[in-house]
Amino acid sequence: MRCLNWYVTKSFLITFFMAILVLTFAMTGANLIKVLDYISRGIPFIIFCKYMLYIIPRILTFTVPWAVMVSAVLIFGRMSADNEITAMRACGVSIMQIISPILLITFLMTALCVYLQVEVGPPLLGKSRTMMKEEAAIRPMALFEPGNPFSYSEGDSNIVISIDDRINDNELRGVIFCKTDKNGNILQEINAARGVVESDMEEMVLKFTLLDCIITDRTGGSDEGVSRAFTQNFSFQYNYGKEANGQQLSVKAKYMPLKELLGEIRRTKLKNEDTTRLEIELNKRIAFALSPIAFLLMGMPLAIRTSRRETSIGLFISVVLAAVYFFSIILFESLDKFSWMYPQYLLWIPNIIFQILGAIMTYKISQR
Repeated sequence: MRCLNWYVTKSFLITFFMAILVLTFAMTGANLIKVLDYISRGIPFIIFCKYMLYIIPRILTFTVPWAVMVSAVLIFGRMSADNEITAMRACGVSIMQIISPILLITFLMTALCVYLQVEVGPPLLGKSRTMMKEEAAIRPMALFEPGNPFSYSEGDSNIVISIDDRINDNELRGVIFCKTDKNGNILQEINAARGVVESDMEEMVLKFTLLDCIITDRTGGSDEGVSRAFTQNFSFQYNYGKEANGQQLSVKAKYMPLKELLGEIRRTKLKNEDTTRLEIELNKRIAFALSPIAFLLMGMPLAIRTSRRETSIGLFISVVLAAVYFFSIILFESLDKFSWMYPQYLLWIPNIIFQILGAIMTYKISQR
């Protein structure tokens, strides 16, 4: 029996860790592109390493359950197709004895997911977001990249700055300054041959001086009453530290550890305010953390019933099941404005359905 358990466990663990690596790399792809873009603008490589360390715990809360399902589907699908499970049962080994090592591993992975979801992941995710903004504030020239417009708000208006090239540490070439209203209508447009940027690190302010400018003003944001003028220089400021400082005033619920989140729910209730969004965040974390069990119970018997050893079939099954689960969570989470539907409890429906169906199918297989 030990040989059989070790055989199943070894196969599962090898597939599990391979799936973890592939899925984690795939889910960090979008973040990697964004951060590598910042590095190309001057952000130190060490910041990239810190950023990855901060977001990986949060990503693992999604990839661990998925990897459990992928491993279960591939391993048990192959064993069923090769009649290994039939042979084991013919020797008097029950289904529960076959899957018992996998259940133990899954419970351990579930405990890890709970810890990452409620304590480690959310605060580190928030720290990763603020870290990149703080680094951009320290190195403001990293905000500007040729062909990639930079925008910020100024009162009721929006400012967009585009450049053709960046020379040295403080000189820009081919600068286009565009000011629009809240509806997107252009109020002012400035085309400058070049520009000089001075950074006030104490005040966290960028001081722009555009040289050899053509200024186009549009009254009311329309083509009527357009006036154009030429000036040798035009100056304006951008308070890049304002937004960074504002981020410190409050923490979003998705960045709070469990203790702070429960405290925020309690304070909100004392104010007689709606706590649906906060409760959705709480229930979503716990539901995601317990999903490895649901994924295993659903994937394992389904793989045995299909009896396919092809990796592509197993991957297709796991992707479909994971897509159904995650889409259901996203759907119920989007109902946060309909508190009368109790979306914070609807979030548990995918887990319940997966576990019930998985238990029923496992029982039927064990009775055959």
